[in-house]
This record gives sequence, structure tokens and C-alpha cells, in this order.
Amino acid sequence: MQHTNPPGTPTPADSAVTAAAQAFIQRWHGVAASELATSQSFVIELCALLGVDPPTHEPHYQFERPITFQHGDGTTSAGRVDCYKRGHFVWESKKLKPGAQAQRTGATTKAFDDALLKARTQAENYARALPASEGRPPFVVVVDVGHVIELYAEFTRSGATYTPFPDPRSHRIRLAQLADPAIRARLKALWADPLSLDPSRVSAKVTRAVAAELAELAKSLEAAGHRPEPVAAFLTRCLFSMFAEDVGLLPHINQPNTNDSTGSFANLLKTYREQPATLVQMLKVFWQGMDVGGFNAAIAQDVLRFNGKLFKGAGADGYVLPLTTAQIDGLLRAARANWQEVEPAIFGTLLERALDPTERHALGAHYTPRAYVERLVLPTVVEPLRADWANAQAAAVLLAREADGLDGKKRDAKMEEARAELRRFHHQLCTTRVLDPACGSGNFLYVTLEHLKRLEGEVINQLEAMGETQDKLGLEGETVTLQQLRGIELNQRAAALAELVLWIGWLQWHVRTRGLASVAEPVVHDYGNIENRDAVLAYDRAEPALDANGKTLTRWDGVTFKPHPVTGEAVPDEAAQVPQWAYVNPRPAQWPEAEFIVGNPPFIGAGSMRAALGDGYAQTLRAIWPDVPESADLVMYWWHHAACQVRAGRARRFGLITTNSLRQTFNRRVVQLALDGGPLTAAAGTAGGLMLPNAQKSAPGNTRYGLPALSLIFVIPDHPWVDSAQGAAVRIAMSALAPPPGLKPTPLSPGGCSRCATNAPAAMAKWR
Repeated sequence: MQHTNPPGTPTPADSAVTAAAQAFIQRWHGVAASELATSQSFVIELCALLGVDPPTHEPHYQFERPITFQHGDGTTSAGRVDCYKRGHFVWESKKLKPGAQAQRTGATTKAFDDALLKARTQAENYARALPASEGRPPFVVVVDVGHVIELYAEFTRSGATYTPFPDPRSHRIRLAQLADPAIRARLKALWADPLSLDPSRVSAKVTRAVAAELAELAKSLEAAGHRPEPVAAFLTRCLFSMFAEDVGLLPHINQPNTNDSTGSFANLLKTYREQPATLVQMLKVFWQGMDVGGFNAAIAQDVLRFNGKLFKGAGADGYVLPLTTAQIDGLLRAARANWQEVEPAIFGTLLERALDPTERHALGAHYTPRAYVERLVLPTVVEPLRADWANAQAAAVLLAREADGLDGKKRDAKMEEARAELRRFHHQLCTTRVLDPACGSGNFLYVTLEHLKRLEGEVINQLEAMGETQDKLGLEGETVTLQQLRGIELNQRAAALAELVLWIGWLQWHVRTRGLASVAEPVVHDYGNIENRDAVLAYDRAEPALDANGKTLTRWDGVTFKPHPVTGEAVPDEAAQVPQWAYVNPRPAQWPEAEFIVGNPPFIGAGSMRAALGDGYAQTLRAIWPDVPESADLVMYWWHHAACQVRAGRARRFGLITTNSLRQTFNRRVVQLALDGGPLTAAAGTAGGLMLPNAQKSAPGNTRYGLPALSLIFVIPDHPWVDSAQGAAVRIAMSALAPPPGLKPTPLSPGGCSRCATNAPAAMAKWR
């Protein structure tokens, strides 16, 4: 009889690798030789441990790779990268003195952390100085030989900031951790396939599979006679329940006679699979219990209080939809996905397509890659904040060095000054507001959120390294929250999905980096930060437009087609009519206060606006925004509104996606107005939605009001993009603008748009 080892039994090869790892750790632990004597031999031996080839003498993979720095004054200087592998990493080695305690526990001194921070900056400068033909590597590696290896990643390879990988809590690998096979596999991937470590690659596959399953369920439920709106709401509750049980926010139920457990929601589906009517009642009880928290009768266990809006309204029709056995099986298949791996940056778009019958056909089409979104978010929001963070770090390090020369209370006081510099920036970060005035299902806001949380992690690490004991990431303390992310979205379903996507992303981040203990009750808040309304046109009410005979005017609905009787091509169906509307007391819509504005407004050409939006809407919009030419595309109303916010001192910077016709005359006029600092022509005493003081009004429709010019800080005039609804490839432009160098934002006026515009000259004077 042939015997086999139980699963998980180490093989001789496994044992040999483990022994080699222990020998490597023992050999390099506490090594005292200099960097020059140890740097290359450490890399060579690590390569042998990982089973990868060591560096050669070829330029694409070598020690001491020469680098030429190009300086702003036209001069150059030379440098050398300790170890370089093209398309993989820049490796910077140091040999520091972490101290005996650091060797034992991993706790390091301030001086040690400062030295590694300098090494990181040095490595990033090397990466930026590489020839453009080689591109920037996805990883920067900083090593204290015989002690730690730090990983920093930038997977877009577009020149953005390298951030701790996989997160600020676990990017530092201590020598002893090389005994862990998972750590060795991570390091080996740096040599073999560094882009395989990009979490968005794995997440994208999981996310598409989940969205496809939910689309089939939505189609099946609609075929059973349920309207799309309750179907979308029901499936949204289902998917959040799947996510909550996967990350541990809902209890797992032990299965009888096994060592396995099943999530609470999935267990209900399994238990009542053959009793669909009972399942309806049990899900209603389950979700009501999630809303209020405490003992949950559906699973006979206590649950956290989730609150928010998602689980309210249990008495409404369609709160829980009746399911067939086949539909229950579909939910079970979706529940088996690893919801911890779902990528919020694309999940909203795919889910919106899955739940909208008119967009479901595009589910298998392309979606906007996360890297494209980051390409605008980084220069608009992240880079100015990271510049502020670099200044705060420099000030804190300087004070900490001064403290090293002091004793007793004077030293403690100076260190407290250093920590105060970091806390001031942390407060700034936690009060920074970002607005997407056409947020869709929230992908721009989510990508922004993740970068804010990554930056916050770095701040907390620096605070702790300087002796801070309070955990700033706990919900009782100040932390980056979803309340800082503002959105405006006209589509009700998309607005609801944006809130869901942001909460999933925020909870993913906290559970992954801080554990379940970081999630306080209520788990979900109803911040009201995503507003479901028009972002450029406000009005008291809309009334049907009437002709001279009092008959309601109508137009083609813009979406219904029929085959042409001769050619068979799709042509507008003239029978599909919707009312034309007249808008009472129209005015430019106001936007929530925010330091940064970023997003992807809708694309409708000037010639298509009447057909797509109606004569009444197009005429009204053009009348209340006289500075936007009638020949301009719809997106330019958002662009102009954002420019007005920055010019009036209400925002620090803005960046928007537009059509790539931004360079053409009919759109260029709007851009030129902002770049030249020209006056704004106001209708009825408004300037881009900003009310003017009476003293500055002349004649109605001809008011002139000058605001400071803006500087174009980032632009890509022609960039690939993906239409969110249809999944079609399109070409777009990216542009970001800010006040001229030397100006700084001041706290925004609490009085809203009108007061900010009234006080704009004084506000701008404060910036200088």
C-alpha cells in the first residue's frame, strides 16, 4: 500500500529552505562590518536564499549603477545606485547602528529612523534620475544590512511618490522575518515579477467575477417582475453583508460535525435554501438587527451596530425580495468570493453596470484602470499634501536633533515641540476636504481616500518613532474619515453606490492595517457627504414647458432607438417622448467647501446638449453661466465652476477630466479666462455662482469682477480613457490648476459661496 503524507507536511526541499533561511539569519544577525564590506555580499547571499540570479555586470542588473542627476540650473552631478534591476527596483543599502533593543524587539531609535528616511529619499531620487527610456521601477528598497529591509512601491510607474508596501504597518521586514515563507515569496517577486505584487491586479479579477454574478441575479429578479430600484437596493444589502462577514465584522457560524465555519449571511442562505419564504423573514430580521446592533435573533448571536442608511426601511415593500432556489444559489456563489480582495476603485463602476438594465450590456467591456484615475488624483490632491508633509517632517527632525543636545525637562519639551509639528500636519490631513462634483460611483473619491490613509499611516509611524503613545488611528481619536470626501451625483443609484464603495474601502483599509479593534460602533455613519443633485444648475422646481396653446412640449428621450426600415441601423425612436421642462428661479448650483476638487464630469458636446438634456435645460444652463460660451462642451461648466472656487480662495487646487477638445477654441476660451485672470461677466449679480456685493454691480448681465489668475500645474492634452457607462475607449484631456506659486490657502469662509466671493480680494490678500 502506498502511503502519502497529510496535507501541509513539509517536504525535504521545504526543510532545506527553512534551514537555509535560519542559517542566513544567524550569519547576518548583529554583523558589525561596514556598509562597503557588507552591502554586496548581503544581496548576493539573499539572492541565493531566494533562488534568484545575483547581479551581473550588465547595465540592466548590476551593483553600483552610475546615475547622472540633471539640475535645474543646467548642471549635472554623478551618483551610483547600490543595486539596480531595470523594471524591478532601486536598492539602497546602509549599515546603521540600530542598538541592542532594536535587534531583539524591532523597536528602533529616532536617529535610526531618520537615517532610513534619508536613505529612502536618496533611493527615490535615484529612481527619478534614471533615463526616461528605462522607465521608473515599481519598487524602491531600503536596507540596513543585517537588520531590516523596507519596501516602497509605485505601481503606476508614472513618477508618483513611492509609498510603504504593502502598508505603513508592515513595509519594514526585520531580519528574523525571513524565516517566514510568505515574506521570502514577497521578496522573491521583486526579482521575478514585481508587478504581480500589485494588489489591484488580483482585486480586478475578483471584482469582475462578483459583478458578473450580481448582474445575472439582477436580471433574474427583474425577469420575475421586480423593478430595478428595489432589486438594486436588495442586492446592495446582500453584497455588503457578504463583505462584512468576510472581513470579520459579522460573526461566523460553526458548522455541526466539522471544524468549518460559515459567515452569518451565507449560513442563512444555506440553512433556508429549500425554504425561500422563511428566508425572506429571516433576512428581514437579520438586517434589522444589523441596523440596531446587539442580539440578532436571526443568527442567535450578538452583532455590531451598523447603522447608516443601508439597512433601514425594513417595513417598506421590496426590502427583502422573494428568491427562488436558483437565485439563492447565485447569492451563495457570490458569497464564496473573497470580498477582502474586492477593488473599490473599479467595483462601483462594474456594480453600476450590473444593477442598471440600460448599462448591463457593457459589464464585460473595459473599465477605467485605477492608474488612470491616480494620474489626476496625485498631482491634484496628493502631491501638495506630501509637500506639506515633507516640510512638517523636516521641521520635526530639526527639533528632535536639537533635543539630542539637551537633558531632562528641556529635552522633553523640545521633543514635544517636534511631535507637535507632526500633530499639526496630522490635524491638517484629517480636516482636508476633497470634492468630486460628478462623483459617479465614487472611484475618484476612493482612490483619494486610500492615498490619504496611506499618508496618515506614515504620519502615525513618525509620531510613534518620536515617542507618541496615543493611537491616532483609533476612531475615538482624530483620523481621516469619509466625512472629508464630498461628492455630488445626479444619478440616484450611482450616488448610493458611491457611499457603499467608500465604506467598503474605508473598512477594508482599517481592518487590514489596524485589525477589527479599530472599527468602532456604529460601523457605518450617515454623513450625508454624497449629495444626489445637479452640480451646475439649481432651481426651486421644474415645471412642464408649454407651447402657445398650453400643450406640454416634448422631446425624444435620448436613449430609445429603433431599426431603420431600409438600412436596419439604429435610429432615434420618435415615439419615445419625454416632457420638456421649465426651471423656476434657476441659478448656479453651489458646491460644498473643499480644499481640493477632482473628478470626471459628464461628456456631452455643445451640439448634443439640447437633444440629450432638453431645450429648457440647455437654455437655462447657458443663461446662468454667461462666461461659458454656448459653443463649449457640457464638461466646461464644471471646469469653470471649479476654476471660480480656486480663484475666489475657496479651494486650493482643482483637477478635472474633460474631452480632449479642451485645446480647441470653443473650450479654450473658458480655460484662457482662468489663466489670464480676466473679469467674470455675471448674470443677475452672480459670478460663476459667486454672489457679488452691490457696489461691484453695474448693469444686469454686464457686471465685471476680477479674480486672480490661475497657473496650469499639470496637463495631458490627449489621454486614453474608458466611458463609464458604455465601456468604450475614448480620448480625454487632464488638467489641474492652482493659484500662482507663493500663495497659500486660508481657512474657508463659513458663509458659503456668496460670502467667499464678496470677501475674495481680502482672502487672496491673506495668501500673499
